[in-house]
Amino acid sequence: MSELASKKCVPCTGGVPPLPADRVSELLMQLRGWGIEKGHHLTRTFTLPDFRQALVLVNRIGELAEAEGHHPDIYLSWGMVKVEIWTHKINGLTESDFILAAKIDELTAR
Repeated sequence: MSELASKKCVPCTGGVPPLPADRVSELLMQLRGWGIEKGHHLTRTFTLPDFRQALVLVNRIGELAEAEGHHPDIYLSWGMVKVEIWTHKINGLTESDFILAAKIDELTAR
């Protein structure tokens, strides 16, 4: 388990600045296959063999998100799941966003 994946997401109450670009770059290097979109979204697209397996992944990510209390945007299509993570309260990235991404990495590595 990665260091990030071993942590717990912390709810953001606002009033904090988004992570600076250098910290975002540092944390991004600890993830597999994630990118930064629009300067403040973590994104990753998973390719699967069919709709059923894509739906299973969506449900697994949904269960994880509920357990962490941190909810990504999830897009489902035939054989494809796209996940976008950012902290809506501050319209940017926090460490919790990277924690959730790392936990999704662990979930999909099984």
